[in-house]
Amino acid sequence: MSRFEVLGLDADRELIRALAKRLADICPDSAQIRATVRRTISGEPPKKGGILNALPRSPLVGADLNLNRPVTADRKVDL
Repeated sequence: MSRFEVLGLDADRELIRALAKRLADICPDSAQIRATVRRTISGEPPKKGGILNALPRSPLVGADLNLNRPVTADRKVDL
């Protein structure tokens, strides 16, 4: 662990402290925050296909869900 001194706006003091505390934790959230901040600062456009790459990792893969819905007659609506 290291100590840093940064210059910034007074309004950002609590934000920077909160960010530093979250990054100091060793947890999946800190890794995700770190990656998000790096992407934001780099200015590179996000990679395409992120959702398609995430779908095979879904816990519902292989759950054999029945997503069929019954067909019903139209409803009359009184506006």
